[in-house]
Amino acid sequence: MSLARLLRVRGDGLDLQVTVMGEGPPVILLHGFPENSHCWRHQMPALAAAGFSAWAPNLRGYPPSDIPHRRGDCALPHLVRDVLGLVQATGFPRVHLVGHDWGGIVAWAFAGAHPELVERLVVLNAPHMQSFRENIWRGGQFLRSAYAGIFQLPWLPEAALSAGGFRLLRSMFGTARPGAYSAADIDWYVETLGHDGALSAALNYYRANARAGAMDMARAHVRSQTLVIWGERDPALSVRLLDGLDRYVTRLRVQRIPQAGHWVQNEAPGEVNDALLGFLREGPP
Repeated sequence: MSLARLLRVRGDGLDLQVTVMGEGPPVILLHGFPENSHCWRHQMPALAAAGFSAWAPNLRGYPPSDIPHRRGDCALPHLVRDVLGLVQATGFPRVHLVGHDWGGIVAWAFAGAHPELVERLVVLNAPHMQSFRENIWRGGQFLRSAYAGIFQLPWLPEAALSAGGFRLLRSMFGTARPGAYSAADIDWYVETLGHDGALSAALNYYRANARAGAMDMARAHVRSQTLVIWGERDPALSVRLLDGLDRYVTRLRVQRIPQAGHWVQNEAPGEVNDALLGFLREGPP
């Protein structure tokens, strides 16, 4: 089995810690909230065994990556430039890009802004923001997204999520299929966000990108070959967000996983790995 190694990679004005496993064409794996690179623990060995190099950063604000302390430092353009630094660090002219949740939104934005750098794109339970805009009033999506409005409040979300040993944050993983997470997995995520300033930085992804026009980069048309993997039992994101997606993604394939929810790569790792590897192994169209 390929051994993992840790790198420090310069992003947009700060450093990211990246776990790398394997040799070969790079696959950059972007996590979401409130996870970190550990969420790809099932995918990285499979990618390495298949002849790829898996690059899983902790995104900005998630230690041991640097923590930005200004809200605006978590705006989407900074996140996209962080990925640009990762692509350059691989030494390859193009990469495969995979993202889940906030990592998926960043992946949509990066693929739209830098199509010349993306070989193939895979997005897991993260909406293309133009589709989100058009479908927000369908499938109860507006109510499902209410938490993002609450996250706009100062200090209260931090206090609520961290109270009682991060009891509320831990409960977010309770929506997953039984067995998807061990207590140690959840402890890993909580420990990361327990660092001074980390939870605020993670919430600043929501705050910095709530203003009008802030998400325009994630509304761009995507021309890369794209696979969307969607756990249909996601309590936060309706399957209706897939409706009309092919209007904004030129070469789109959708893999629905009915028995999984939002944490799809952890709830159904075998199905996700089969879909992911099958897609990446196809080679040029």
